[in-house]
Amino acid sequence: MKIKSFLLLLASCLLSLATLAQSARSFIERDYNFAAGNYALYPESDMPQLTPAPQGYTPFYISHYGRHGSRYLNDMKGFMIPYNTLHEADSLGKLSETGKKVLNELRLYIADAEGRWGDLAQKGQVQVRQITHRMLQNFPEVFSDGAFVDARSTIVTRSMLSMGSSVLQLVKERPNLQVSMHNSYSDMWYMNHQNKMRDIATSGPSKEAVNKLVVSKWHQDAKMNTLFTDTAYTRQHINMPWFAYYLMKASVTQQNTDRSEEPSFLLQFFSAEDYYLFWQMENAWSYLQSGFCVLNGAQLPYLQSYLLGKIISEADSIVTNNLHGASLRYGHETVLLPLVCLMGINGYDLKTDKLDELEEKGWWANQVYPMAGNLQIIFYRKNDQDRQPLIKVLLNEKEAMLPLPSDLAPYYRWSDFRDYYLRKVAEGKSALSTAKR
Repeated sequence: MKIKSFLLLLASCLLSLATLAQSARSFIERDYNFAAGNYALYPESDMPQLTPAPQGYTPFYISHYGRHGSRYLNDMKGFMIPYNTLHEADSLGKLSETGKKVLNELRLYIADAEGRWGDLAQKGQVQVRQITHRMLQNFPEVFSDGAFVDARSTIVTRSMLSMGSSVLQLVKERPNLQVSMHNSYSDMWYMNHQNKMRDIATSGPSKEAVNKLVVSKWHQDAKMNTLFTDTAYTRQHINMPWFAYYLMKASVTQQNTDRSEEPSFLLQFFSAEDYYLFWQMENAWSYLQSGFCVLNGAQLPYLQSYLLGKIISEADSIVTNNLHGASLRYGHETVLLPLVCLMGINGYDLKTDKLDELEEKGWWANQVYPMAGNLQIIFYRKNDQDRQPLIKVLLNEKEAMLPLPSDLAPYYRWSDFRDYYLRKVAEGKSALSTAKR
């Protein structure tokens, strides 16, 4: 069993190294939608085999935080900025035939999204139900008859519906579970803790660094001018970089909607190099807002200290009281990504002031927070009296590595996990307290 576990872990590590050996551009060349940033689709087509638990250990509890499933664009701004630009030019007879094609495609996007801004898409419900189904298959002991499931979501509708989709799958497959659902402002202090630190993270030196990395290379005028018939008009009336940015964002968000299977002229209008620069920009902004970026004080992940503390205290209660079941929490990528950074999962606690290092060092935000992205902490014990359980962490259902010593990796001792991360929680709360003064 130990040899088989080692071989599975080695295969998983080699697969991760092979992924990092490829550039983001190589992924984009195969599928432009890879550049979508926080609109990336959940990667459910490449689920690896999991390493068996050490002999004698059985799973009994899952602590989970998941992002809602695929959704529509959050507001109409992302469509209306390029749409209004093209519509105005069209009304003045300054739109080319290519520009008219793009305008017509934007009309279809807007018609599909009208009244559904930020809504969970049908695809999002399916994603969450499939993740829950695999959770039941992988860890059936956790969901045996009579087990509890405490499901909670933020007060945002798409998170509520994601929670509901998960619970529907649970009761369909395991009707004898004891399931409760909660959706309350009283949970928001840890389920979606934010403050002004995140809002100011992209100003000053941070903004200058992004400009140096990407914006200085963001030359889109020639391509954008093919949409119009009058370059003097475009120079005077159109902010080409932002116009191009919102067009690209509109093109990659469609994979989450009911129109995802329809061919897109706009998606193919841009090149792999264009989308690569777009990916770099989105990745850099995500690092500034969620990572330990030295340029803005390297403190943003500490915002999730309250959530990490809650995860630990609830797990302590489960272990102490000999319970079995699951805590399922549904929220947002603005929580999931900094939580992963705070925990240092797979090296996402990277501290740097050099944004051009992110890709090479494997800090790829879209690998953490795709639509329906999730973190699962699986608890294992030998028997009901065992108070020294083991844990394993899954990031998007793939075994993850922690910055902890272990002779059983990807399994870790709960006592080591608990002690290390309680120090992180205290460190984080101290940092947040200092930041308020």
